[in-house]
Amino acid sequence: MRLAGLFSGGKDSAYAIYRAMQLHEIASLITIKSKNPESYMFHTPNTGITQLQAEAAGLPLIVAETEGKKEAELADLKEAVKKAVELFRIEGVVTGAIGSVYQAARIQKICDELGLWCFNPLWQLDQLQLLDDLLKNKFEVIIVGVAAYPFDESWLGKRLDRKAVKELAGLKEKYKINPAGEGGEFESFVLSAPFFRKKINVKKSSARFSGNHGVFEIKEAELE
Repeated sequence: MRLAGLFSGGKDSAYAIYRAMQLHEIASLITIKSKNPESYMFHTPNTGITQLQAEAAGLPLIVAETEGKKEAELADLKEAVKKAVELFRIEGVVTGAIGSVYQAARIQKICDELGLWCFNPLWQLDQLQLLDDLLKNKFEVIIVGVAAYPFDESWLGKRLDRKAVKELAGLKEKYKINPAGEGGEFESFVLSAPFFRKKINVKKSSARFSGNHGVFEIKEAELE
């Protein structure tokens, strides 16, 4: 089946696309760039770099912007999906939803309205298992946003390696956080994945942190 992957540039969307590739054809990626950093639906850090990731993967990318207003932003997503249908004849959409009924239900509704299959290959996957799977499959991931205690500035730009996963497991036990950030505790960015032909090299970046919120902004990157 020909599918389009909803792609934020983060680990969940990338891993969902990778799993979908085992059985289906990914014909296109779709990125929604929200002007609202508190978007209910969409990951926001570094979405401007998804074009480079798409190039690394050798896949066409549809980019759509949204003001990020609750519910209204869904119309912008629907238009982007319709464009993928027209340009690439997709038959379904892949999402990286793990446990968010809010997101999954709304994407499902859009797919139903357009007569498309909504595929959620990570749905209800154990979050520590997800992190382990990423490492086993040699995904290279960094943390690019934090939004909850006990995450501090030291997490911005941190690599998701075995040490970091162990720390996240400890935070889960102590603070009951979602270790894969499913509760919005942190956001990620994929530098390399099994379906990338090239790796993203971050050449220039900056980090800003205040209270329990911080963003690692990629200012310049290239393929290597």
